[in-house]
Amino acid sequence: MNFSSAPRVFWFRAILTLVIATLGHVSSTSVFASETEVWSVIGQQGLVHFVLVPSEEATTLAAYEKQISRLCEPERTCFLNFYTNSTGAALVVPLPDAVANEATATYRRSMKNGIQVFLWSCRLNVPGRECF
Repeated sequence: MNFSSAPRVFWFRAILTLVIATLGHVSSTSVFASETEVWSVIGQQGLVHFVLVPSEEATTLAAYEKQISRLCEPERTCFLNFYTNSTGAALVVPLPDAVANEATATYRRSMKNGIQVFLWSCRLNVPGRECF
């Protein structure tokens, strides 16, 4: 290799490395984005937010914990009601009966009272957990 072609080879390798790294980042970012997707907030009444849960995650506590940390500001009162929507009903507030009947969990954090409570819906039959 002569010295006049060395800068071109260097830049070619640098650009190629950057392109490969970028493509790898894009594909891993896409996978990561789907794993950390924020669940949709259907609406709100007063302090209570109504949240749509993907059916496949309805009984996965870790998924709820991720969403609670995303949807609730730290050190703030936060009330969340979680629902699935297997019928594809319109997502409006007040909730249609089809959605209201698919409650999956509730989360309550009251800074005033110093409590934090997560309860499953009894319809999910989550073993060993309190339910409503």
